[in-house]
Amino acid sequence: MPHFFSNKRLIILMVSIIILVALIGFSLRERETVTWPEQFARDSVGVVQSVFSRPAHYVAGVFENVQDLRNVYEENQLLKSRLDEYAATSAELQTLKQENETLKSMIDAEESLSDYVMRSAMVIHRSPDQWTEVIGINRGSQHGIERNMAVITPEGLVGKVQNVSQFTSTVQLLSDDSRTNRVSAMIHTDEDPVFAFVEGWDEDREGLLLRKIESEAEIEPGQLVSTSGLGGIFPRGLVIGEIVEVEPDEYGLTMNAVVEPAANYHNIDYVSVIERTTDNLEDSMLQEYLEDEADESEEAIEEQMTEEGGE
Repeated sequence: MPHFFSNKRLIILMVSIIILVALIGFSLRERETVTWPEQFARDSVGVVQSVFSRPAHYVAGVFENVQDLRNVYEENQLLKSRLDEYAATSAELQTLKQENETLKSMIDAEESLSDYVMRSAMVIHRSPDQWTEVIGINRGSQHGIERNMAVITPEGLVGKVQNVSQFTSTVQLLSDDSRTNRVSAMIHTDEDPVFAFVEGWDEDREGLLLRKIESEAEIEPGQLVSTSGLGGIFPRGLVIGEIVEVEPDEYGLTMNAVVEPAANYHNIDYVSVIERTTDNLEDSMLQEYLEDEADESEEAIEEQMTEEGGE
């Protein structure tokens, strides 16, 4: 027993345990006030927690902001795709309304200018010196692709098939500034549609040129432009773009407009090739129509020059 009390370390340990148990029991009691040692301990721990919690909350907030930005970006992309789908659906709806009114007065009509079959394709090559003129796709005659078939993206019309091989094809884009690159189009107005032709590309304003618009037509920026289906190549109702500028032509007989394309011609990965299921206009009829249009334009120009000379 004397040896037990002579061990000072053991005595100190037991006394400390007794004091600790007593303090724990004391702190567990229901009290309205807190002793100053407890206040000191709590305040000290609170200061340390504050020092470490601020940087932790800041870092967590940074990660949350990054996640929020990513979510906002994804939502923005989703909303953008929905807007593109809405534009295409709006054009199709207006086209269907007009066709419905026409079909009501033509009960015997059996075909629609908007009947077509779609085939998906992937862009496999694009020449840097012809970036805005042609693209190559991985579908050819073995897949049912034929020359002059329309080519679209989810946003709208991009061009037509120019050359066809067995397993690949070349697509001429609407941005190709070629005299033969023409599209029969219609402008969606509040009343009847206005018909015109997409002819060429304006490099300065980066838009499609819409020519031969009736001078009396009420055309204004923001109106939707789509294919009319009257040219014998493109089905009716394919979205082309929106009018951004209107101006009279050089002779003042008709109007021209600049159309902002709905599709992005610079970033094309996948396309759909359109096979029109209705019969196309015969080549001779189409050629005769184009020649008549050219003759009328020449006559109008000559009359205008004669009047100016007489004055």
